[in-house]
Amino acid sequence: MTHEFDRVIERRGTGSTKWDTFAPDVLPLWVADMDFAPPPAVREAVRRHVDHGIYGYGLVPASLREAICRYQRERHGWAIEPEWLVFLPSLVPGLNCCCRAFAAAGEEVMTITPVYPPFLAAPANQERRLVAVPATLRDGRWELPLRAMEEAVTPQTRVFLFCHPHNPLGRVWRQEEVRALAAFCQCHDLVLCSDEIHADLTLDQLPHLPAAMADERVVSRTVVLCSPSKAYNMPGLKLAYAVIPDEGLRKGFRRAGRGFLEYDYPSWFGPVAAEAAYRHGGDWLAALLDYLRGNRDLVESFVAARLPRVRMAHIEATYLAWLDARAVQLADPAAACLAAGVGLSDGAFFGAPGYLRLNFGCSRSVLEEALRRLEPVLGGEPSGPSVLEVRG
Repeated sequence: MTHEFDRVIERRGTGSTKWDTFAPDVLPLWVADMDFAPPPAVREAVRRHVDHGIYGYGLVPASLREAICRYQRERHGWAIEPEWLVFLPSLVPGLNCCCRAFAAAGEEVMTITPVYPPFLAAPANQERRLVAVPATLRDGRWELPLRAMEEAVTPQTRVFLFCHPHNPLGRVWRQEEVRALAAFCQCHDLVLCSDEIHADLTLDQLPHLPAAMADERVVSRTVVLCSPSKAYNMPGLKLAYAVIPDEGLRKGFRRAGRGFLEYDYPSWFGPVAAEAAYRHGGDWLAALLDYLRGNRDLVESFVAARLPRVRMAHIEATYLAWLDARAVQLADPAAACLAAGVGLSDGAFFGAPGYLRLNFGCSRSVLEEALRRLEPVLGGEPSGPSVLEVRG
């Protein structure tokens, strides 16, 4: 049966970062932007806004704040208050605000690598020092490197940037892991900044525990960054928000953005799209997750059967596959894949040279063609052990 997500929507020539960065014959499976039209309710809400005909400055309506509170309560069991919300144009400014607000120049910001590249750039952007701790791969599963974190933390460490669920590792951190991280931050007096933009994209039957719910003692030191942009595929509409329960932390966060962030004055279209997604997008999201599971399973089975030198852990969340291509022994794996007609993200930008990130948020026919093109580049006989080694 044909699924709505099977429809290939032509995006070339539309000013798309994903599609117009490469030559027309390249299939781009890189930046975290799906090729699916957002929920019908979102499209209809934006269409009505377009038809209004005047695109002036926008405000965040009280109805959106209420919709967010209800959504977080019903989907994740998290009871939040409207006044805890601070609106942003996207999630990346939130990472930078946390670095600026809660660490002084020259002090340290810790994170786990590999990770979404803005995590690595934000500390230096704000004249703070990055402390990068590699995640541990054990028995084919990525884990929090708690022992290495204890060894790396210093009295100068002030902030922990946490990717939850993790991009690009595809992990849904278990409740005991989130609680262990909360205890670590409590013990070392760190502000915990948790990027939860992929929280609604869990592919396995695993609960997402918002970081602020991990331990009541950590609520006053937690900033949670959220957005409907990934799950409902509308990043170009530019709306994200921070959930900051502590008033003092919230004031510090806002103060850090003075002069370059207009909090609560979003794009004209972002709030109406977000509210439509949160109120009416549930059935669409359920269908999307089912389709992504099929794509995930296709990638995992293809890698296991046809790319014996490539290693990957099971993907529990997101639409991003993290491929270890080091055993293929290519000087530049991303460039080799691009020459074969597939644009992937270079693992070096995530702090892991030799790895590749593949975005499977596309129609299955596009994904199948991309995998077909990748086989001659990344396939062949294995040159190393067949089991995943322990690192970290």
